[in-house]
Amino acid sequence: MQRQDHRRTGTGGTMVTNKDVAAIFREMADLLTLEGVAFKPQAYLRAARAITALDEDITAIAERGELEAIAGVGTAIAAKITTIIDEGHLPALDTLRNKQPSGLRDLMKIEGIGPKTARRLSTELGITSIEELETAVDQHRLRRMKGFGAQSEKQIKEGIEALKGRTNRFLLGYILPDAETIEAQLRGHPAVLRVCLAGSIRRRKETIGDVDILVAADDPDAVSAFFCSLPEVQRVLMQGPKRSSVVLAADLHVDLRVVQEEAFGAALQYFTGSKGHNIHLRQRAIERGWKLNEYGLFAREGETLIARTHEEEIYRALDLAFIPPELRENRGEVEAAAAGALPTLIGYDAVKGDLHVHTRWSDGAHTIREMAEAARERGCEYITICDHSAGLAVAHGMTDDRIREQGKEIADLNRDLNDITILHGIEANIDRDGNPDVRKEILRDLDFVVASIHSGFRQTKKEMTERMQTAIHNDHIDMIGHPTGRLIQKREPYALDMDAVFEAAAAANVLMEINAFPSRLDLSDVHCRRARTFGVMIGIGTDAHHTNHLGYLDFGVAVARRGWLEEADILNTRTLAGLRKWLET
Repeated sequence: MQRQDHRRTGTGGTMVTNKDVAAIFREMADLLTLEGVAFKPQAYLRAARAITALDEDITAIAERGELEAIAGVGTAIAAKITTIIDEGHLPALDTLRNKQPSGLRDLMKIEGIGPKTARRLSTELGITSIEELETAVDQHRLRRMKGFGAQSEKQIKEGIEALKGRTNRFLLGYILPDAETIEAQLRGHPAVLRVCLAGSIRRRKETIGDVDILVAADDPDAVSAFFCSLPEVQRVLMQGPKRSSVVLAADLHVDLRVVQEEAFGAALQYFTGSKGHNIHLRQRAIERGWKLNEYGLFAREGETLIARTHEEEIYRALDLAFIPPELRENRGEVEAAAAGALPTLIGYDAVKGDLHVHTRWSDGAHTIREMAEAARERGCEYITICDHSAGLAVAHGMTDDRIREQGKEIADLNRDLNDITILHGIEANIDRDGNPDVRKEILRDLDFVVASIHSGFRQTKKEMTERMQTAIHNDHIDMIGHPTGRLIQKREPYALDMDAVFEAAAAANVLMEINAFPSRLDLSDVHCRRARTFGVMIGIGTDAHHTNHLGYLDFGVAVARRGWLEEADILNTRTLAGLRKWLET
């Protein structure tokens, strides 16, 4: 994945990134809203969105004196950006934090509670902490507030429980670029012979507890010292020739292990995991009179070395086909490898187009041309523009007339652009009865129709399943977007009978999406594997709202690989001609 290194060290030695500046402004907006201040919160939010969308280090823009050229950044905001860059923090934010109880700010960590609701809870009920909110919910006091009833109480109670259950884990899509940056810097050190990410991040789990990096080096002390002095490091927990541990921004822990080059393969296999997978491999070794650990595969008698330099040697010695890291979850992969029945997983370079892209026509940050050109640079043969329909007003959804206007623009662009084709699609809303919110006369003229649920999440399992089945059997729908509706660590999936959904999708020849946006990854790997047993065809879409999001395709492929999917299981591994042929069937 490509990544811009948006960072600079302030006078206090703290790394300042575009992400840091945007986060400060979002918090400013929240705290000002808590105070009841008008207008200013929106200004900070506009600036945060603009900074998040930048392709360049904001500190470089500041050094050129061009901050006010950024959309949404005026003189006052520019001055605050300069302060953040120079000092590593914003005194105005510190002042606002001190004016509000910390518990009141914590309320906004609960799903469904934003700054306006938190302010109402404080002013109308005197609630300034999660504990007080929980008591108020149990006593049904929230019903005194206009617009709050039993359902609101239920949702907030569920949000509190979800918050309590959260662990300090990070989304793969937001951590992997940082991990790869550290890996790349280590690879450039002259004493490093081999380097590879390990642990759950190598297996591409959807959430990551910490980052493990394995290195073979001929000067361990020099490599450890270099690692601990990297500019991203905020705190050193441990430094030694064999193991070092540091903390990056957001309290992300990174562990470095340095091993001998000849033992790198065994160490990589061991530290990649998972625990269950490794136990299974060790059992196979024991059955052969051997032992397997991070130092190698040995015969118990005489400690004779059997394999350790390369992972492939270890699997081969255990009479197993090589098992890709994404499959190492002890879900039957060892048995399949022993039987020669592992799938030929889809490759990271196999996807030829993106089936779910947004633009400024709804809530995206870029024009159709900009998204198409960025996709072309990434090697895409085609993209499908799927802006929101009118039913999603919050996303500036398109009316029928605007859909037609967009179609004309796409036709013009296709005549003008080379080496990429733009398909005209839409992301229609599925209403409570399972019908798309766009007239069939409009849908039938589009190249591709994604249909997604964006509201009515609280229906029963039976109602939600029937709703989804109705949508699937609509003749004009090609793909169900983010089918379970989950937001990782934030919102649980809808109540759905997934087997019934997959059965309907297979019968109707409708795609199920792997939505590759890091907070969704929906379908999940487990659902992908289940869908394959029904013969369901899968489509991968980034749900990109910015050119930088187009790289999320890799995360969709990672989900597919963890779900045991092959190239033939993914529609957009096909050429444009192959895609169109499938859509016509």
